Amino acid sequence: MKETRAARGVWASVTHATPLKQDATYDHRAQQAVLAIEVHHTDGRTVHSVLVLTPNQVELYAIQLEQIIAKREQARQAGR
Repeated sequence: MKETRAARGVWASVTHATPLKQDATYDHRAQQAVLAIEVHHTDGRTVHSVLVLTPNQVELYAIQLEQIIAKREQARQAGR
């Protein structure tokens, strides 16, 4: 019987990760935010994991996401 790559501990490369539809949490003691994600592999397999962010990273991404939302709205209005 041929052993699979996963059975040997060899995983397919990660292509991307997507957030799961769950609330993010903040652990005050650890001073980190946790966001549930799904990691996608080139072989089609997915694995649930978490993205851990420091408070500084949360603030940075909040600013960047606000900018993305504003650009999306501008593009919507320009398309009318």
